[in-house]
Amino acid sequence: MVNLEWYRTFKAIYKTGTLTGAADSLFISQPGVSLHLSSLEAYVGYKLFDRTGRKMMPTERGKVLFNAVSEPLSKLEDVEKNFQKSTEKLTPTISVGMCFETFQTTLEQYVSTLPFNLIISFGQYPEMLDQLDKGILDLIITPKKGASPNIEHEAFSSEQIILVGGKNVDTESFQKIVTTKGTEHIEDWLKQEKWYGTTGDMEHLFQFWIMNFGHKPNFRPNYIVPNLNSIIRCLKGGTGLAVVPDFLCKNEIENGDLKLIWEGEKKLENTLYFGCRKKTNYQSEIDHIKGLFRKVMSKNDHVAHL
Repeated sequence: MVNLEWYRTFKAIYKTGTLTGAADSLFISQPGVSLHLSSLEAYVGYKLFDRTGRKMMPTERGKVLFNAVSEPLSKLEDVEKNFQKSTEKLTPTISVGMCFETFQTTLEQYVSTLPFNLIISFGQYPEMLDQLDKGILDLIITPKKGASPNIEHEAFSSEQIILVGGKNVDTESFQKIVTTKGTEHIEDWLKQEKWYGTTGDMEHLFQFWIMNFGHKPNFRPNYIVPNLNSIIRCLKGGTGLAVVPDFLCKNEIENGDLKLIWEGEKKLENTLYFGCRKKTNYQSEIDHIKGLFRKVMSKNDHVAHL
């Protein structure tokens, strides 16, 4: 009989495009992902992905299988989360969605102090908005508003997207170009450097590039790592560039481990929102988490409060 975890792993590979991305989203090892995939391929009797470099490209049969199992899997996951809530009457369970880096820099340090149960979910913002609307998530932290009339958004801070580099990057030559030459020369200089990106999301880089140069970057990062915090740690080696939210690297810049290379001709800022349903049974727990976020923001003073 087929193991349902094989299907979950298959779905994760399909959505992330890499074995590493699937492993990160499922919180299992990459060898475990590979084992699940090979077991499922052996069970169904055909290849589900073609391996092209680091990317996993679904075969035609893989696409057919995904279309067949995606919706049933989503429904089972919804049932699992809602059942878990309904069976825990004494201690409430709150499900919160946000990006991995935001969790690490804000809420992670307070998890052990919470007087209620907590499920943290990482995902793309459209998916989290949909899960919030359906009642799977109770609170999300997002830079994007949804359109559902059932959801209310509360702005609580903002983040600036900046270009940073290792401490050994030659910023003097770059600043000369910025002050004496046009954006075309700035772009040429930047493209000569080594770049870092993440496996799942290039949105910050795309937004920054479009705002300053009028088009998406026509190059791929040299090094693809799991998340933005990994980029910060890699840049501390001394070289390379990346576009990241300012709050993730404030301390490293102040300590001299990283350099603020450029804020851009125009500053790129994202407003951060709390998103929750207008009707909820967990208002006190949600308010508690909101208070922790505000505490961290106030203590570190790393974003502009609204």
